[in-house]
Amino acid sequence: MKLGLIAGNGRFPFLILDAARELGRPVSIVAIEGEAFPELATAAEQAGATLEWVPLGQLGKAIRFLKREGVTEAVMAGQVKHVKIFTDVMPDFTLLSVLMKLKSKNTDALISAVAEVMQEQGITLVDSTSLIAPMLATAGVMTSRAPSDDERADIEFGYRMADTIAGLDIGQTIAVKDKAVVAVEAMEGTDEAIRRAGTLAGAGFSVVKVAKPNQDMRFDVPVVGVATIEIMRAAGATALSLDAGRALIFEREAFIAAADAAGIAVVGRER
Repeated sequence: MKLGLIAGNGRFPFLILDAARELGRPVSIVAIEGEAFPELATAAEQAGATLEWVPLGQLGKAIRFLKREGVTEAVMAGQVKHVKIFTDVMPDFTLLSVLMKLKSKNTDALISAVAEVMQEQGITLVDSTSLIAPMLATAGVMTSRAPSDDERADIEFGYRMADTIAGLDIGQTIAVKDKAVVAVEAMEGTDEAIRRAGTLAGAGFSVVKVAKPNQDMRFDVPVVGVATIEIMRAAGATALSLDAGRALIFEREAFIAAADAAGIAVVGRER
């Protein structure tokens, strides 16, 4: 069965493409213009996958391509900054019909509505992590250094607030220092929230990144990578907590090596 891949920013689409190729599953890719990396076209050609570049907001064009390709299951992989819905989107009739029905434009409401429209057209969005399960965060300490007592206290303190904002679909990340919430993620994304925490509080804060209480693993799954560690190091963060089984770690070995080199403790919370 051919798999549809709706590709946004980052390395996630490449990993899905590689995983599908290893499984012998053909892929058709909708690459979002201005978001998906240009190199995805070369990777698609090498994998024998078809690819169509689609402007952000052209949902109807994406669905028509996937249907022509005979796709009945698709995954979303890669980021599209949510704030672009207010600035850069020229919606086609299909997306406009979705937007007009929404009572709010938060992530869950928007992508759930898109998934519903795709389902009506015979295309089911499926759990993208099912293809790359080994990349999911594991429970316990993942780095050579465990969190210190102070870091662990900040992390434990932060869970309640992080779970609350995630449940309200505000964001999935907070920064904590000395049991005070320094920064809360919203539409700006995790990286900017970490940078802001460093500006406000200086070095020595912890980052808590959680899944939503009822996380839909088809989309908006928490993701970290080497770049996350680099941003934490530059901002002065010293510890990171992720939800085991509900957050993806790109290039896990390189991620852990970078964290160890920076002296950053990484731990997985079992939920």
